[in-house]
Amino acid sequence: MSKASSSNGDQQPPWYHDGLRFKCTGCGDCCTGAEGFVWVNQAEINAMAAQLGLEVDDFESRYTRYIGIRRSLVEYSNGDCAFFDNKTRKCQVYKQRPRQCRTWPFWKSNLHTPQSWDVMCETCPGAGKGKLYQLEEIEKQASVISV
Repeated sequence: MSKASSSNGDQQPPWYHDGLRFKCTGCGDCCTGAEGFVWVNQAEINAMAAQLGLEVDDFESRYTRYIGIRRSLVEYSNGDCAFFDNKTRKCQVYKQRPRQCRTWPFWKSNLHTPQSWDVMCETCPGAGKGKLYQLEEIEKQASVISV
């Protein structure tokens, strides 16, 4: 039987059934570095535009890009998110940040295996430390967006 994550009772509990620890350190490492994608939907775009006091069309043309049929936030050439302020090490749209950002580090890709989690813990100083998140909360977060 697979040890993959499942809540349907047909499979064994996921490897993280006893919970996982995470405490955001505010380091900003998840907002910087390697190139990638921060997937956004229209509701998130609308909320971020409103927070910044921008018209939605202006926000979309300045801060989003199409990747196939999906949209992602733009980033600088060094991989930093366009909303990451290097001086303050803070997100400029934190209150309205996308669900992908809200659910870090409980992404399916990080939860796939204990080794996936360990690799992510090597780059995120708050992963594996702090508050113990229970299985139900981890799976709730992981179900929000597939990353």
